[in-house]
Amino acid sequence: MLLAIDIGNSHTVLGLFHHDQLIGQWRFHSDRNRTEDELAIQCHGLFSMIGVDCGEISHCILASVVPALEKIWTSWCRKYLAAQLAQPLQVVTAQWIRQHLAIHTEHPDEVGADRLVNGIAAWQKYQCPLVIIDFGTAITFDCVTAGGEFIGGLILPGISISLAALSAHTAKLPPIDLSIGPDKVIGTTTIEAMKSGILHGYGALVDGLIARIAAEMPESQGTCKVIATGGMAHLIAPYSQAISELDPTLTLTGLHFLSTHGRNADPDQTSAADARNIPGASHG
Repeated sequence: MLLAIDIGNSHTVLGLFHHDQLIGQWRFHSDRNRTEDELAIQCHGLFSMIGVDCGEISHCILASVVPALEKIWTSWCRKYLAAQLAQPLQVVTAQWIRQHLAIHTEHPDEVGADRLVNGIAAWQKYQCPLVIIDFGTAITFDCVTAGGEFIGGLILPGISISLAALSAHTAKLPPIDLSIGPDKVIGTTTIEAMKSGILHGYGALVDGLIARIAAEMPESQGTCKVIATGGMAHLIAPYSQAISELDPTLTLTGLHFLSTHGRNADPDQTSAADARNIPGASHG
């Protein structure tokens, strides 16, 4: 079995794969104070809920945007899983990703691993002009060409950050629950106005940005497929006309792909075009 770990600023997501099937997925708060022993207890409990023993995990891959948490999870893996793994813990790096996705940005190493993993997963599935929107702590728009080139994107404050700022910096705006949306755009109460501002507002923001992005995307002819992922994606998708698909497991899918397609000896010699169907890749 493969354990995929996606470490974000607010949440960490675990995915357990049996061959190509995702058989378990869990999301919990990213806690920088948790020790590897505490992780062992938590993971053992989660896996036991679906009848899986930690001893059945033979491969482990990790992508992180939080260095402190990456260190803790790496320590947990080496302490509790290393003896049984068929190969060492795989930690996603930009160099590794270049085997499967050309990175055409000024500073490739600055791009978050999760953004690149999302790009790989979406391009492997669709191989067309793509925009992947990840609704996390920050909202990222990542652009991938039909030829498998990551060309950059946008980063803006996430929904939780915006809501927290509203409540923290205003005297009469309370925290709100977005699980039930507004009945109409024009809110007649403070809470309804806030819900509408966030949900309709971010939906309109997505649609406006996608129109501008599509106009700049190479060989897109003004259109591109828009994939939404991340913990808050399901809240905004109903309020956007541009989002064509909601895929909450996109990052885990990308991690599975990377784990099952081994690293070449010289990553710089493998272009995205060559990596579309990597027949000679080693499998872990």
